[in-house]
Amino acid sequence: MAGNTQQLDGQPLIRIESVSRRYLRGVDDVHALEHVSLSIHAGRFVAFMGPSGSGKSTLMNLVSGIDRPSEGEVVVAGQSLGELDEDELAEWRAHHVGLIFQFFNLIPVLNALDNVALPLLLTDLSKAERVRRAETALRVVGLDERVGHYPRTLSGGEQQRVAIARAIVTDPDLIVADAPTGDLDARNAEAILELLRKLKNDFGKTIVMVTHDPRALRFVDQAFHLDKGLLLEGADADRADRAVQLAAGGGLISSLADVADQVRRSS
Repeated sequence: MAGNTQQLDGQPLIRIESVSRRYLRGVDDVHALEHVSLSIHAGRFVAFMGPSGSGKSTLMNLVSGIDRPSEGEVVVAGQSLGELDEDELAEWRAHHVGLIFQFFNLIPVLNALDNVALPLLLTDLSKAERVRRAETALRVVGLDERVGHYPRTLSGGEQQRVAIARAIVTDPDLIVADAPTGDLDARNAEAILELLRKLKNDFGKTIVMVTHDPRALRFVDQAFHLDKGLLLEGADADRADRAVQLAAGGGLISSLADVADQVRRSS
């Protein structure tokens, strides 16, 4: 699992130039993103962070080719996404992007192996090769002994690992994760972040993650902070980074679960 496209001449894998995204909500003109520019090099694990409505999910959708900008250019793996029509964009996503969702999106009537193999049905691979690749992906995420298990028999953390295996089974250039720890307890959330970091370190995967989870800062290479459709830079970005670090454990108790845990340890 080394990725389909090699980074050329030191160019970034993802290049976003003066991108804006506006849309109508009823009679309101919503400015989801305003003139955002950034670059992400291959083999990086980055997070888009910010409050609800900040534009981070919109930016993720543009990077993954799910949405199109109103202005500006999005280039991923050497391809300007604005040059592709809808069918070409769908085919591009199938070959270059692996998607991970907060709520797993597994098919209940399929076992782990068949869930992971689903994206390979769009290829011309033989059934034996699809099975081999799905087994390999499950082994990478530590679930080689769960291949025949159905989603209802797996824990939340295991279901997310199956979803990650499904995202990497096509060996994509880019893994896009939408709040992958949002539906997990603290232990499983950290395990998933560690697994994503392993995919970056051991397989050179480029990972873009949207998250509210302050623990993510311990695992990512870089966090991009957004607010009201703007990419924060300079002192504003530094302040946002410090606020997230504080919430991650810099002297701030961030949840009632943490309070209860401290009470239990002190009693």
